[in-house]
Amino acid sequence: MSRILVTGSADGLGRAAAQSLLSAGHEVVVHARNEQRAASLDPLVERGADIVVGDFAQRDAVRRLAAELRDAGPLDAVVHNAGVWSGPAVMPVNVIAPYLLTALLREPRRLVYLSSSSHFGGRPSLDGVDWRGRSAGSYSDSKLFVTTLAAAVARLRPGVLSNAVDPGWVPTRMGGPDAPDDLELGHETQEWLAVGHDRQALTTGGYWYHRRQLQPHRAVHDEAFQDRLLRTLAEETGTALD
Repeated sequence: MSRILVTGSADGLGRAAAQSLLSAGHEVVVHARNEQRAASLDPLVERGADIVVGDFAQRDAVRRLAAELRDAGPLDAVVHNAGVWSGPAVMPVNVIAPYLLTALLREPRRLVYLSSSSHFGGRPSLDGVDWRGRSAGSYSDSKLFVTTLAAAVARLRPGVLSNAVDPGWVPTRMGGPDAPDDLELGHETQEWLAVGHDRQALTTGGYWYHRRQLQPHRAVHDEAFQDRLLRTLAEETGTALD
């Protein structure tokens, strides 16, 4: 059995993944951005989940949460599920937070990053990006950046299985009740990459949709762009990923 952190697990895909992993007998650490949302996770905590609380729009909160996780014992996997659709928190939550957690938590051997088909509309340019969330960020750009991060980690950490997942347009709070895609297949792919042991689940550097590996935006596997992104994020946060 594995110990797995699922970020953004108060509702939607993250909650579904955490519930399923708990039911399969894994040790699960759930996450909420504040105490009010953490209260909604009481049923999972009563079933044995650990919980961490921190607002991913705040870098200090991400660092504190990473230190808390290190003190609590090693993780086998992290599902970087937390994300926002619009507003000033887009870059801090969708890119900076998973980058910092990846840099600060070295022990997990499996990393799963939430991507989106929207990443195909992202611009592979780092000029003028507002990483601190002073203004509204581009969701498409954020998903291109985090998908590129997943590929870069796969290249730079050969002992780690790092993949990105497009869950589809699913009926969550973010996706809306009329979203046409399959919620179950969306979170099952996250879980499969986090704990699965068949041949495909043990690969790295992939972009996955419903357990099928697809070709991402061409910039994702451009090593020069990966390096520019990592260098920019290291300079921005003062924390290098090695």
